[in-house]
Amino acid sequence: MSRSIVRQSKFRHVFGQAVKAEQGYDDIRVSKVTWDSSFCAVNPKFLAVIVESSGGGAFLVLPLSKTGRVDKNYPLVVGHSGPVLDIDWCPHDDNVLASCSEDCTAMVWQIPDKALTRPLSDPIVVLEGHSKRVGIVSWHPTARNILLTAGSDNLIIIWNVGTGEPLISMDDHPDLIYSISWNRNGSLFCTTCKDRRLRVCDPRKREVVAERLAPHEGIRPMRAIFTREGNIFTTGFTRMSQRELGLWDPTNFEEPIALLELDTSNGVLLPYYDADASMVYLCGKGDSSIRYFEVTEEPPYVHYLNTFSSKEPQRGMGFMPKRGVDVSKCEIARLFKLHDKKCEPITMTVPRKSDLFQDDLYPDTAGPEPAMEPEEWLDGRDEDPILTSMRGGYVPPKSREIKVAKKNVLDSRPTARRSMSTVETNNLSFDSFISS
Repeated sequence: MSRSIVRQSKFRHVFGQAVKAEQGYDDIRVSKVTWDSSFCAVNPKFLAVIVESSGGGAFLVLPLSKTGRVDKNYPLVVGHSGPVLDIDWCPHDDNVLASCSEDCTAMVWQIPDKALTRPLSDPIVVLEGHSKRVGIVSWHPTARNILLTAGSDNLIIIWNVGTGEPLISMDDHPDLIYSISWNRNGSLFCTTCKDRRLRVCDPRKREVVAERLAPHEGIRPMRAIFTREGNIFTTGFTRMSQRELGLWDPTNFEEPIALLELDTSNGVLLPYYDADASMVYLCGKGDSSIRYFEVTEEPPYVHYLNTFSSKEPQRGMGFMPKRGVDVSKCEIARLFKLHDKKCEPITMTVPRKSDLFQDDLYPDTAGPEPAMEPEEWLDGRDEDPILTSMRGGYVPPKSREIKVAKKNVLDSRPTARRSMSTVETNNLSFDSFISS
């Protein structure tokens, strides 16, 4: 009796393919700032890319359908007075984006459905609470209007952007924070830091609940993300500067679940996680390849699948949420690779002969509806994302306008209000994101 020795997995034959040249985005002057963020954020409606600009920081927002050459005079989003370092689309409203900058602020923007016709310079709200540059912005996965920012002042602030007020401030990190990742229900987040520690933080208790010194022995920057099961996937360097990935159980940091050496290269590996397929895509800055792995519960736990290779090195990468992929082509992921002067979409596809909807490839995925309000989350409630079916493909919701309501009817100043963590009074509040 013959016994199969090949691991069974529906993702074993996933292959990557760059789209045709006319389906890319050309003539984009990608930012040259020396910061290890992805420089790109994408959702089912828009592509946003941090770009070079004179006299402050700017980023470009394009409707996904606006492929081809981008006009050099195409209007930008230009509110920051210093280079933009990170951008993140709100998971609960495809027209709302957060940005942060060297000017020590974070800003939240409402992007109109149609392409911009003039530069956008008025954010909905400006978040001021950091004393040094702000390098990370990250939306809460399930609670409406909750945004996390982290700066070079080693401070983490969690904001309610509906009021512009800081809710939580944590100063547990003694050095620069490299990365932050929320877990699936947003009850915890994990961080990597220049002091070589991996930490798991409970923001509502304002404490570090678990930490591990040097999950990777090298001194180069690390990255960490939560998996759906609550484990932590890390990338870093060995003492001999070899790139390495690891999988850890935060309830038992003594030994890794898996530890795997990859190659010798300088670029930091940015991990992108697909919770539905339990796959991780590793994109190194300066690399010309994307490796992808499947994370399972059987040894060796992290299974190498394949590598997508091309000739051009990547400056950054964007990762499409699952509800934005093309189910009719069995596409399970879409990455947006930044070159020096263009953005190139790359599709990851499972080869199937049938044209029917593939239930096994597309379980219900996190939808655009928030599971709870900011006050409920702050009071200790935890909720998993509200799931939506992928059958029938993605249908974009109607644009949800954010309305700004002034508390003082005599106040006629501009709509963007600055809110400071040291000042309790606030001139502005805006309604919660209105469900479609």
